[in-house]
Amino acid sequence: MRSVVLALYEGAMLFEAATAIEVFGVDHGALASPWYDFTVCGAKAGQLGAVARVPSSTGFAPVRTAHTVIIPAYHDIDRDPPADIVNALRAAHARGARIVSLCTGSFVLAAAGLLDGRRVTTHWAHADQLARRYPRITVDAEVLYVDDHPFLSSAGKAACMDLSLHIVRTDYGASTANALARSLVVPPHRAGGQAQFITAPAPPDGTHLQDLMRWATEHLDQPLTVQDLATRASMSTRNLARHFIATTGSTPLRWLHNQRVHRAQELLETTDASVEAIAQRTGMGTAATLRRHFNQTVGVAPDTYRRTFRGRRDTRPDPA
Repeated sequence: MRSVVLALYEGAMLFEAATAIEVFGVDHGALASPWYDFTVCGAKAGQLGAVARVPSSTGFAPVRTAHTVIIPAYHDIDRDPPADIVNALRAAHARGARIVSLCTGSFVLAAAGLLDGRRVTTHWAHADQLARRYPRITVDAEVLYVDDHPFLSSAGKAACMDLSLHIVRTDYGASTANALARSLVVPPHRAGGQAQFITAPAPPDGTHLQDLMRWATEHLDQPLTVQDLATRASMSTRNLARHFIATTGSTPLRWLHNQRVHRAQELLETTDASVEAIAQRTGMGTAATLRRHFNQTVGVAPDTYRRTFRGRRDTRPDPA
């Protein structure tokens, strides 16, 4: 279930491909073992030269058998993508594969007829064109990535990394994804619903919002409210909300809620603490409250999440 194939078709762009290689193609077995079984394939052997150190295959046969297929950005979106990759994607979908488009790779999936009735994103500069050409698709240009299983799509450039980490988080858990993000020196988690671009620059380190976020994540065990955050930042609640939405695409309350859930995920994965204790350590108060919010956000109960990801963590080698 961990086989991942990156398809380098004619017109594919290498920046997005390199992101996928860095996340899935480099052996991060120290974080989770086994890591992904990664292959690059392309219609022509020459297309594989830039990734010679990664296992590669000429032709798209691996696309038809992989658990996850990654389609990097498409350079010439005014032209139909090559028929060979379109046909391979249709076969992969018929078999039940998870298919990931990075940036304008969504045009390739759309051309294959796979996204009708689906929600998808792409780079904001090309979202209108995608929506006009494929009116049966719901194009959301306001988000970083969309997970409409089995199809996942990202906006441009940095959002490709956000989606890749989201996939790792889905497969291996928050703790592994956060550790990988630290090794790659990228933000550990930007929610898919965050805006692709912000209306005001993100505040630099040391300014009110950065300091406030850092302080809040260090005090999640306390019953913090939006008023508490506003007081700490010396702002009105209305002004704080404007800053949060402009910077993160989220309200202060939603951001705080997500931080509590993410902390709960890590504690479920890495400790034997009871759900009641984790509820207190994350500021949720009671086990019932944690279970309700966790299930609404993650989609499973805390105990189910722990069984799933603790079982995977138990397979990792002892770092000693």
